[in-house]
Parts: sequence; C-alpha cells; structure tokens
Amino acid sequence: MMQAAERRRDPTSLSLAIAGSGGAGVMTAGTMLLEAAARAGLYGMMVRTSGPQIRGGEAAALLRFSPHPVANLDDRFDYLVAVDWLNLQRFADEIPLDAGSIVIGDPSEGAMPEAFAQAGARFAPLEFKATAKSIKGSWPNMVALGLTARLLGIPEDVVAAVVEGSLKKKDALVPSLAAVAAGRAAADAIEHPPALARAQGGAGRWLLTGNEAAGFGALRGGVRFVAAYPITPATELLEWLAPALPKVGGVLVQAEDELASINMALGASFGGVPALTATAGPGLSLMTEAIGLAVTAEIPVVVVDVMRGGPSTGIPAKSEQSDIAIATSGLHGDAPRLVLAPNSIADCLATTQWAVHLAETLQAPAIVLSDQFFGQTRAVVDRPDELVLPGGRLVAAADTEGYRRYADTASGVSPMAIPGTRGVAYTADGLEHNERGIPSSQATDHRRQLDKRLRKLETAEYGARWADLEGEGELVVVTLGSATGPVREAIARAAADGVHARLVSVRLIAPARPAVFDAALAGARRVLVVEQNHGAQFLRFLRAHYDLPGEVRSFCHPGPLPIRPAEVHRTIVDWSRA
Repeated sequence: MMQAAERRRDPTSLSLAIAGSGGAGVMTAGTMLLEAAARAGLYGMMVRTSGPQIRGGEAAALLRFSPHPVANLDDRFDYLVAVDWLNLQRFADEIPLDAGSIVIGDPSEGAMPEAFAQAGARFAPLEFKATAKSIKGSWPNMVALGLTARLLGIPEDVVAAVVEGSLKKKDALVPSLAAVAAGRAAADAIEHPPALARAQGGAGRWLLTGNEAAGFGALRGGVRFVAAYPITPATELLEWLAPALPKVGGVLVQAEDELASINMALGASFGGVPALTATAGPGLSLMTEAIGLAVTAEIPVVVVDVMRGGPSTGIPAKSEQSDIAIATSGLHGDAPRLVLAPNSIADCLATTQWAVHLAETLQAPAIVLSDQFFGQTRAVVDRPDELVLPGGRLVAAADTEGYRRYADTASGVSPMAIPGTRGVAYTADGLEHNERGIPSSQATDHRRQLDKRLRKLETAEYGARWADLEGEGELVVVTLGSATGPVREAIARAAADGVHARLVSVRLIAPARPAVFDAALAGARRVLVVEQNHGAQFLRFLRAHYDLPGEVRSFCHPGPLPIRPAEVHRTIVDWSRA
C-alpha cells in the first residue's frame, strides 16, 4: 500500500468531497463531519456547491481539514465520496483529482464518470444504498459520514455525539448510528492516511459562516435596524439576524425589493438608529441611487454585498470578486463612500463591525464586499478578539444656537440632529444644499459640500486595520477578500522554495490611502495583483489611485472556480526566477 506521505501533497491537511443528487443529504453529512472534526480538535471548512438550479439537484460538500487554521481549499482532493453519480460530472472542475486521489462510489450506480477517471483517480467501491437499505430506517449519507470520519481519524464517540445532537427525530438515532458504524467499518478496507494531528484548545473555537460572522459584527457595531430583500448568497445573513436582532432590541424588516430596503435603512438611520442592508450584485445595482442620497445627505448606512458571479443574474451560487468596480465607482456624480473587504471568514465579523463604526463616525455609506465563498462557507475558526472602537455618531444637542447641519468643519464631520430634537430641525434630501440644508444650486455651496464630503473620508484616521502586511521581499503580492487565503498559502510555499514575497491584503479599499499604501510597497521591484474576476477590476482601481512601483502584473481569473494556492505559487516562483 502506498504511504500517505507519498500520495498526498500536503501531509498536514486532508481534503475530501461528499457529493450526490438532490435529497442525498450530502450537505447534512458534510456539516456533521465538520462539527465532529471541530470537537475532535481539528480546524476545517466546508464549501457548498450546487448545480445551476440553486435549490435542489446535485450538490457537493467540499471540505478541508488540518490541525492548523485553514482559509481556503487546497489544489486537489484526496477523496471524492460519491453517494451516487447523478450529474456528478458537473463538478469535475470544482473537484480536481489526480493519480493520488481515491473516488469512493457505489458500483450499483454504474461506472465512475469519465471526467474523474481521466484524472487518474483510483476507484474504491462501496455500496452506499445497499448498506443503508440493510439497516432499517438509515440513509446512505450516514454511511458516508461514518466513512469520512474514519478517514479523518475522528473518534467514534465524537461522531455519535454530533449525530445525536443533530437529529430532530430521535427514533432515527439508532439506525443512523448503525449506518455510521457500517461506514467506519467500510473505511478500513480503503487506503487512508494516518489520522491528522489534533490542535489543542478546540473548546474555544467557533463554527460559523461568513454571513453569520457579518451579522454578529453588525450587532457588535450597534446596528439595530435591518431591512433587506432575500437574494443568493446573502439571504443567510438576514436569516441569522432575524432572530438575533430582537434579543438586543432591534428590528428586521423584509422589504418588497432592494430599492425599498435601502431606503428603509436610510430612514431608520436618519431617525438615529444604526442601520444595515445586505444584498448581492444585482441588488447593489438597484441601490446605487439611494446610496448617493446617503452620500449627499450624509446619512450613515452599511450595505453588505455578498458578491457572486455576474453580470446580471450571472451565477448566483458561485463566488466572484466582480463588484469592485461598481462599489468604488458606480455612483453618479462625485460621491465618496467607504468600501471595505474582509479577508477571512472570521474577519467578516470585525470588518463589518468596523464598517458600522466608520459609517456612524463619518456619517457616510459603507459598502462591505464579502462574497459567496465567505458568506456560505462554514469554518472552524479561533474565537475572534473583541474589537473596541471608540467614538460614534456626532449628534446635535437640543437648541444648538445657529445650528447648521452641514457646517463646513475642519474634519468634514458636522453634528447630525435626530428628528424631534428641539431647535435643530433641518431639511435632508438628495438636492445639493448650503450649510443649513437649504437646497442650493450655487457653485460656491456645491464646491464647499463636495470638499466637505471628500475631506471627512480622506482625513479620517483609519490606523493599521486598513490592510494586513506580512513578509519581506522585493516582490509584493497585493490582494483582497477571499483571494487572501490562497495567496497567503502560496507565499508560504514560495518561501519554502527560497523565494520570498510580501503580502498586502487590503481591507479598506476606499477611500484611497496613498501615503500608507506607498509605505507598504516601499522597496518593491515587482507587484503582483491577485483577484477573482475577469477584468482585473482591483488592479484598475489601484492604477487609478496609486503609483505602483516597478513591474506590475495581474493574476486574475473569474469565478466560479476559486483561486488555488498552486496557481499563485507557480506565478510567484516563475516570475522571481525569470
């Protein structure tokens, strides 16, 4: 038998996919496996993927496990566990296999799809349906759960505890545990590596998605009103907030469409309540006029955009960083706004909280660019640190003498009166205005307010949180969002090859920060910009706002395929040695 270390490219992690047709329960099995791995002291993540129908149909749970934190999928999979073969070939690109991979499938379903056979993967038969049928009341996905848990070396009692806690119908517990045991027994007949080493301190870790993390970050930031219209892949953020908001005295309203939701959020914020809406690319397109209203009326609001493949309806259930251009440049007129991007699932919490803080403090709209990979991926993460952000909305006191809502202050921030406060009434609408809020078409007033709105963003103190800066070397890799994980892994692999590179993962995209960005790239002779879209939108933004030093190259490809560490690693090494 081939030793695992010879077969696997990364002996510190293991990647497997559980796939099947609609109703096969592969997501349930994957979720249980991830929870069991977390209880056993492993880090891990589960990426959901489905066919173009969004709901129902073929699906696959893509999982990676390690004793160390994992932020992205690996280059290939060690195992593909196929409960059945129906339409499985649709996932051939998303589940890359090679000669070291093993496909475990039901021979009664027919031959392994040619797309996986061509990769050189070996086939290991396991009769999922017959095994489950022999245990009255059990299901094939529980056989798959037992099999994969054994491949990972997760103790039997840990898996049993997860199954017991997950099943709503307790009469299904006994047959389910029997199916899990049958799967474990079947695994012993299949080549598998030694159990992964386990990390210590697993009790303090969290198991959550990026959407859930963003929702929690919104609450920590003080959001108490949310209005939104459901849209893939942002809906789970709203589903998480719906029961959570009332517990802290907040309210969530499901609006009739995206236009209504952003305007409801603006109304709540105008009334003094920190507000948020969440959407995806098509919804963000509809919200642009109202976001412009937030700019000119200086109303704080946060828009979480969980990006997906575009344009138009595009690929709703797949990830793509293709809303950078509209987020940074998509409003008419000169409309400065905040644009932020978390760079990990856990960071969705902190960055959303920070976005609320910045929006409230600077009285401006903030767009948070998450994406489907972050939003719908469930991961085991270390408990995020508490983020303490001093400050908040500057509110006008009652009876302020000579109150001017849009006073041209040195910081650009002027006190915002809450409706009903005595003696400080003012008009707030989308028209240009003078310092008192009275509509004006005078050039002097227009320039003064344009300068004010820009100045408050450009002169604000953002601190070190604007980006993650790591490593050393004359080659600098600049990236953002979910591309950060594979880039970070690629840089580590390059270092093992003797090639050193720096990482700049930008968290605050807009406003541009020329001084700190120039300092971060000081000494760079080569700059590689990595992003997941077709048109190099991030690189075009950087070129528009910064003087990039040395030779600059773009590494970009669109979704739905994720950026793999090997792609970036190879680019770094080849370029450095050219």
